[in-house]
Amino acid sequence: MTTTAPTPELRTLSPRRRWAALGVLVGAVLLLAVDGTVLYLAVPSLTRELAPTAVEVLWIGDVYSLALAGLLVTAGNLADRFGRKKVLLLGTAAFGLASALAAFSPTAGVLVVARLLLGIAGATIMPSTLSLIRTLFTDPRERTRAIAIWSAGSGGGIALGPLVGGTLLEHFWWGSVFLINVPIVVVFLIAGAVLLPESRDPDPGRFDVFSAALSMAAIVPLVYAVKHAVSAGIDAQVAVAAAIGIAAGVLFVRRQKRAADPLIDVTLFRNGAFSGAVLASFIAVFALMGLLFFFSQYLQLVRGFSPLQAGFAEMPATLASIVVVAAVGVVVGRLGRGRAVAAALAVAALGLALVAVAERLPQYWWLGLTLVPVGLGVGLALTLTVDSVLSAVPRDKAGSASAISETAYELGAALGIAILGSLVTVVYRAFLPAGPIPAEVRDSLAAAANALDPGSGLAHAAREAFTGAMQVTSLAAAAVTAVAAVIAWRTIPSGKD
Repeated sequence: MTTTAPTPELRTLSPRRRWAALGVLVGAVLLLAVDGTVLYLAVPSLTRELAPTAVEVLWIGDVYSLALAGLLVTAGNLADRFGRKKVLLLGTAAFGLASALAAFSPTAGVLVVARLLLGIAGATIMPSTLSLIRTLFTDPRERTRAIAIWSAGSGGGIALGPLVGGTLLEHFWWGSVFLINVPIVVVFLIAGAVLLPESRDPDPGRFDVFSAALSMAAIVPLVYAVKHAVSAGIDAQVAVAAAIGIAAGVLFVRRQKRAADPLIDVTLFRNGAFSGAVLASFIAVFALMGLLFFFSQYLQLVRGFSPLQAGFAEMPATLASIVVVAAVGVVVGRLGRGRAVAAALAVAALGLALVAVAERLPQYWWLGLTLVPVGLGVGLALTLTVDSVLSAVPRDKAGSASAISETAYELGAALGIAILGSLVTVVYRAFLPAGPIPAEVRDSLAAAANALDPGSGLAHAAREAFTGAMQVTSLAAAAVTAVAAVIAWRTIPSGKD
């Protein structure tokens, strides 16, 4: 993914056509980002309808990002070979079909499969967007601005997901959060067919099927090990799954170092600025997605908000992420890129720590105010790290760099839900009262809310236990985000733009 074949269509694109095409690409990444978070508010509703276990709830939320992370590099290589526009449009059509399946899933198992298919389809969409942006915008200044808009679309989608979900759930059943994708996909297919140019790598090299398999084998077993350890404790399955994942990861890295045409250029990680930017992006998404997955449940099941109220309650983070688009140029101009990323992550870490404090306060407004630094910090960090990744490597390595950046983003989301989500479950169970507890209550707060009288003492104790679990998880997310701030400060250059 290092070169792009120039075509007559590309050479004759007008400025208006380029920016209109960018609008289509931002719409694609916005759709993926919204779909990644829109489900969170629907968890209580689908729990009542489908009765999933705590582990199934985690898989419903996690398998989407897990499939994306595992397949992004492979899908990017396929797009380079067969045409980025072609793969993008085919993936979008598949995304619409998988959305319809998810909307009408009769069981939790079918919904997990549908979410898996959504992730597979999404993996064919994401890599082509940045590749096409590099194709459309050859001027470095224009390209930086386009990447900033692309990043804002991704961050804005994360923030808008809860609001979209809350609005739909206020009037329709839980499947509406998926069904809404279908008409959007139709519009995107028409606009993409008209506005997007085709491009491909004229010399992509040999496609390494074994490396593609190893990339998945390195991710899925490790996440399974975390989930199984939470549900059943540390046992032989956990040890075997973790060993398989680690071994596959080691083999993948070794194979990439020796391969003439690697799926990922692992030598890029020798560049400290590149590694720091990738790690900062990974941790920012890890903390945000891991917290958001259970935060929406907290608002509904502990605070008693309706889905729409919960969506609006998360609006401070949305508005803060919008401010980032206008402020990013000023911040980078004053601080430089590296210091700006570090400062953004430090602000996000402070916000996450304040969230832990505010979750016990009776008034919502304090909690809403704490979401402002979270949205502002994470939004600014995500916007800048993408540009930092591409700026840290030579132009002919931009394709490999963007593939790694996108994979880190999705892997951060998957592991954030798996690890921080699992931490919520473990701490929740630890904070429940001693003595015999019904299985539904011990399984999850969502299941407890369906099984208990809301006014009962046990229901109150379950809500208190969940609040305590949220506080612990918020502090854990704050700690890892603070570590990322230090890494960004020490590794990403701060030359002012």
